[in-house]
Amino acid sequence: MEINVIYLKSCVKSNKHKYINEFIKFLNSQYPIKKVITIHFLPKRVGMMTTGSRNQVGDIKVLAKGRILRDILRTLAHEWIHEYQLDVMGREIGPDIGGINEDEANSIAGKLLKIFEKMHPHKEYMMYE
Repeated sequence: MEINVIYLKSCVKSNKHKYINEFIKFLNSQYPIKKVITIHFLPKRVGMMTTGSRNQVGDIKVLAKGRILRDILRTLAHEWIHEYQLDVMGREIGPDIGGINEDEANSIAGKLLKIFEKMHPHKEYMMYE
């Protein structure tokens, strides 16, 4: 499995890239995805997305500009879980993924972020700046 990360137009300060990469590795260790993933951190919304979206070819898009790091990582975790649901668990996609998939993604994303924060208490300042 390969993960590519793209930061468009410096929407995330470079001093946070290492921490984000650690979070991506953590996500992959907990919920490994089989296919190639490209994560785009965007300066503005694209299409119908609100704070994040994913597509069938393995692109995860996360709105990053103007948001605190904790919100960015939570959105990333949410979209990662959707990818896991579809790619690994074989769930069907519905409108906005929908129903149990959405509830589960919200729940797991919050849990994963909390675990990661507890693993890195010395980085808490970064999450809220």
